[in-house]
Amino acid sequence: MNILVLNCGSSSVKFQVIATDLELIAQNSDKRLARGMLERIGSQALITLQAEGSAKIKRAAPIKDHRAAIDFILRWIISAESGIDAVNSLSDLHAVGHRIVHGGEKFSKSVRIDLDIITGIEDCIELAPLHNPAGLRGIRAVIDLLGMAVPQVAVFDTAFHSTMPDTAYLYGLPYPLYRRYKIRRYGFHGTSHRYIAYRYRQQTSREKGDVNIIGLHLGNGCSASLIKNGESVDTSMGFTPLDGLLMGTRSGDVDASILEYLHHKEGLDFGALDTLLNKRSGLLGISGLTNDMRELLEEEAENQDRRATLAIDIFCRRVRKYIGAYYVEAGGKIDDIVFTGGIGENSPVIRERICRGLDSIGLTLDDSANQATHTGRENKISTADSKLGAYVFPTNEELLIARDTLRVVEDAPRRW
Repeated sequence: MNILVLNCGSSSVKFQVIATDLELIAQNSDKRLARGMLERIGSQALITLQAEGSAKIKRAAPIKDHRAAIDFILRWIISAESGIDAVNSLSDLHAVGHRIVHGGEKFSKSVRIDLDIITGIEDCIELAPLHNPAGLRGIRAVIDLLGMAVPQVAVFDTAFHSTMPDTAYLYGLPYPLYRRYKIRRYGFHGTSHRYIAYRYRQQTSREKGDVNIIGLHLGNGCSASLIKNGESVDTSMGFTPLDGLLMGTRSGDVDASILEYLHHKEGLDFGALDTLLNKRSGLLGISGLTNDMRELLEEEAENQDRRATLAIDIFCRRVRKYIGAYYVEAGGKIDDIVFTGGIGENSPVIRERICRGLDSIGLTLDDSANQATHTGRENKISTADSKLGAYVFPTNEELLIARDTLRVVEDAPRRW
């Protein structure tokens, strides 16, 4: 089955075309046929396209909305320029899988999209006002362009964390506010955490119930997840993706009373405070330079910039703090920590700095393995005698979306 995977942002569309079936999944031989991204939708869009095994194509073109973006993608996929042998016409695309950010309490698993599901996703818009409308635009564009006969599946970023107990997801607010407005911890990056738990099982030959790890998705957005017996029981992101770890431009954990203080001191309204916390804080806010960890490490190495070092140290300390908290919450019954995401996969320096001091809970890093692990490599980066292990697994959310799409369309049991 050839599956188009779509990830629609407010002004962007990322896509992949993945060939998969149950036999290919069993052999871990799914094949990515193409991928790309359209950015700055609504104006002169920046377009990146790449068929597997071919060079990247970069161009610009006026793309007015998500429908036009997806129409452009579909036309390119079936064009001679793409050179995708397995897809010569739109009929060769058998299903479409969508990344949907927020499923609220309505959706705890991936589902086939129909009018009722669309209504359910609409009901979650107030929980994700920037993200869910973009996902819905993608769904409606596919209906418009490919028709209702082509099955579509929604894969929810929050679904993996739906197994959290109420002791983990409830805030210390009056309980009626949860009952009335569903104010609670939902967690995000769920598809990524679920994928690394799956890869961990494969690489360590464990059953799902034997997976006891701390997942660390570290990129421009960052989250930690405590996975016990193969299920998420706690995660650092909360009601929104703002909560938890320090991130590229997000503050992470912050005393809410600071907002009232800044309102009086700086005259900031709610919109300005939201912008401050989500777009001007984190690594960018502390360093005053950039939200890019690579650039901060270069600035630290070349110019010994104090605030660059400060931002990096706070970032690593916050991750270490969550590792410690989750280790204790699990009663010490954690076998490994797993790094993923742009920083987690590609920065040996940050992994090493996070792991400093974790020898107190049994982690001994293998320096040579850590330094050798980057650019898409999977590896164990702790020593053979380390009581607490550490791995790096590059995430692949698109693959999991494609597999879920196949499973839902064929009504097959989920084994991943």
